[in-house]
Amino acid sequence: MIRLHNVQKIYPPDQSALRGIDLKVFPGEFLFLAGASGAGKSTLLRMLFGAERPSHGQVIVGGRNLHVIDQRQVAYLRREIGFVFQDYKLLPNRTVLDNVSSVLEIRGVSRIDRMKLAKKLLNSLGLEDRILSYPRMLSGGEQQRVAIARAMIHHPRIILADEPTGNLDPDMAGRIFELLLQANAAGVTVIVATHDLSIIEELNLRTIVLDQGKVIGDFDRPGKVA
Repeated sequence: MIRLHNVQKIYPPDQSALRGIDLKVFPGEFLFLAGASGAGKSTLLRMLFGAERPSHGQVIVGGRNLHVIDQRQVAYLRREIGFVFQDYKLLPNRTVLDNVSSVLEIRGVSRIDRMKLAKKLLNSLGLEDRILSYPRMLSGGEQQRVAIARAMIHHPRIILADEPTGNLDPDMAGRIFELLLQANAAGVTVIVATHDLSIIEELNLRTIVLDQGKVIGDFDRPGKVA
């Protein structure tokens, strides 16, 4: 379970990014984070990943209190999480295939197996002709798909996705959400930050609405308060 209790994040000198966040996300849940740019969605995701620490309050992910654990424990936690960053964070000097398969390398998967798995996932995302390309050779949408493949390849317990379809056409966006829903059906907890209200309405899943760092709505489906 993911739990946040009275979480605040304040950046120097006094910029409040999150204010008094209380939230529970149950194992295997699919959750949207909605809100305008600057509402706190990305900060909240980064906090769940251990890339940000709360200024006040408690953040519990997989039984670990992120306010107190050390960097070694954060590294172990991240092995259970797939994160789709808004700015992709691909390794510039490694090919698409290596960017995706490297996640399995640190888990001891053989080169043959990790290449096979990476190719299969990249093919499903329409990137079969780009596997030997470098990130600088890709469009923004292609880089986004590579980042999604990298986040999903090791079958994490949690997937955190920050605007995962922002640069994609509707057909590819639908394919991405199909993969996320398949992972969720297999028991993966999925949290997606988006400002795309159409996809939220279409999928009809629990949605947390943020505004200026505060939770202003918690809907088990659009239009109904949980």
